[in-house]
Amino acid sequence: MQADREKTLRMIKTARGQLDGIIKMVEEDRYCMEISNQLLAAQSILRKVNREIIHAHLQHCVRQSLESEDSQAAQQKIEELMTLFDKL
Repeated sequence: MQADREKTLRMIKTARGQLDGIIKMVEEDRYCMEISNQLLAAQSILRKVNREIIHAHLQHCVRQSLESEDSQAAQQKIEELMTLFDKL
């Protein structure tokens, strides 16, 4: 992985902490809008870390494939990105 490992782990652990808090909120039968706001915050962190990982992938892996003379490897990276974009 080419993304900043420490930053990535910190963000994912923050999201995990938020999810643990959300579970507790549901167990305590907290107000729906409070739960929803916390869910949105966790999703936001996960989206941000995913963007960072994709950015690093483009800057390193995809760039290397395109700069190499291996057109099959470059095509594979493009197809991987297209599949990922379809999921987004």
